[in-house]
Amino acid sequence: MITKLTEDEVRDKARDILGFMDSDIAISGVGQLKTFNQLGFAGVADKPDGWYLPNNHNDVAIILETKASYINLGEKQVAELKKNIKIVESKYDKVVGILYNGDDIRVFINTEEIDTVKQLQRLEYYASLFMNDSIDKEHIYELTAKINNCLHFNFGIKNLYHRMIFTACSLVAKRYDALMVKGMDYSEFHNAILNCLNKELIRDKQQNRKLGILTDVFARIEMNLDVSSEDAKQQQRIKDLIGEFIDWVTEISDCLNSDAWRGEDVMGIFFNEFNRYKKKSEAGQVFTPEHITDFMYKILDVNKGDRVLDGCCGSGGFLVKAMANMIHEAGGVQTKDAIKIKREQLYGIEFDKEIYALACANMLIHKDGKTNLEQMDARTEEAGKWIAGKKITKVLMNPPYENKYGCMTIVENMLDSVPAKTMCGFILPDKKLEKVSKTQINRILRNHRLTKIIKLPEDLFFGVGVTTSIFVFETGVPQGDNEIFGCYMETDGLETVKNKGRHDVRHKWPAIERYWVDSIRKLRDDNYGTAQWIKPSEHLSYQMPEKPFEVFKEDFRKTAMDYLMFQHGIDAKEFSDKLLNAAMYSSKIKSTDDGVSISIRAGKGDGKD
Repeated sequence: MITKLTEDEVRDKARDILGFMDSDIAISGVGQLKTFNQLGFAGVADKPDGWYLPNNHNDVAIILETKASYINLGEKQVAELKKNIKIVESKYDKVVGILYNGDDIRVFINTEEIDTVKQLQRLEYYASLFMNDSIDKEHIYELTAKINNCLHFNFGIKNLYHRMIFTACSLVAKRYDALMVKGMDYSEFHNAILNCLNKELIRDKQQNRKLGILTDVFARIEMNLDVSSEDAKQQQRIKDLIGEFIDWVTEISDCLNSDAWRGEDVMGIFFNEFNRYKKKSEAGQVFTPEHITDFMYKILDVNKGDRVLDGCCGSGGFLVKAMANMIHEAGGVQTKDAIKIKREQLYGIEFDKEIYALACANMLIHKDGKTNLEQMDARTEEAGKWIAGKKITKVLMNPPYENKYGCMTIVENMLDSVPAKTMCGFILPDKKLEKVSKTQINRILRNHRLTKIIKLPEDLFFGVGVTTSIFVFETGVPQGDNEIFGCYMETDGLETVKNKGRHDVRHKWPAIERYWVDSIRKLRDDNYGTAQWIKPSEHLSYQMPEKPFEVFKEDFRKTAMDYLMFQHGIDAKEFSDKLLNAAMYSSKIKSTDDGVSISIRAGKGDGKD
């Protein structure tokens, strides 16, 4: 039986959820106890159901209109709310109006209704609706390029991952308000970061081991620049470099902590810039482009209620993208669900110590999620047991491809360790499943079903020399004779930009992504005709169509001419060279506006063309 709430009960419920209480920065409350006149709107006798009125009139004001739960939120109720919004607009440019009956909600920015999360949230969420909804990616690329060049060429940190960890730790320190100011020498700057990390280590004992690894890796970073030099000019140069570095890190940190974050993996941008110096790491990882992590999230139908695993998480790209999308679906970083998503719904494993440190830093920078990262070998029984206790509902992975790193052992361990009916997406080389032992692949397909193979653009991992597909499995369901849907995304619309990798400079990707997500859900490809149904007994890869055999007149003529020369004992290469020399050097060459014409002489010195 559903309990019906009176208007007074709805009003009290809204007060507790919104957090409408008087404070030093605003007057706030509920209950038709005060008139607008008493709240500072002279001459207005109407009484609002709830109000949040900041002392600073440039901030966002919120006005609440409540109804009993049995009253529908129709146009009559909207009209009452809009009347109160217009009253508040006389003093505030930014006004959010909320119409609420304990179950349903309608939200207005000024007097325009907007689509928001369907459950009432704290007031900070509604204030954030006025925030700018985009981040300047190009500016972040510029900043990260400056940081990378500074660390690489000025500080002399030659190791790629050490440059990344140095910057990531600086961002973590900035995130937790470490004292980093211009004028510091290197020792002061270095200690500020270490002290901040150690402070967080002590404060959050649950993270001791993880943060301990991060501080250990950071402390061991070496550089060629002599930071202990006693030369005054050298010390001033170091201080200037550190000052610039702090400015760049601060700007990136402001973006990462901004409510403008709407799913862009800013750290993905950051890591892409560093990784352009190295296409593939020594540990076998191929870092997944951000737009593909987003694409896989969508084709596996991940949502805000899922519990996501990446068993080879690298620097955390899949997890950060999942976090961003899930939080966006929940209504933004200010919602209650956002806290739960970060703490309980993102799980990662990484074996390499330095890359694990990067993943920890990445999740720390993005406000939690760090509690669910583990440094272990994804091939092991230990990892399988850890995964089995997490109630995973979706797997997103790009494991190391080489056999020496146990690629298919990792894949099988993931499939065996998550609950039945879990959808798992792996990026693997196109023919990977056909190159493993028959014993292993038969065992995998006896227990799990391969449902889809999406061949990715061949230039996706440019410079790495591998072509890939997304392989989608459903766990706990035998393959049997069930055919596999396949399709081929020939292009993602991205182009190679000098010194920046591949980017969507012509803004083609959103439309391409929408088409392929829809096509994969419908198991068809109407526009390009690449869809195919693959018999598992015949193939476990997307089958590229064979090019039709064509013979042209030129081919026939060449073959006939070669045969005639052979019959007459003429050397084809020698004859070709003589003909070319005659055309090039014994001919009349005339240049006109229409082009260049060549008149070949019939015989040497006979004067005839």
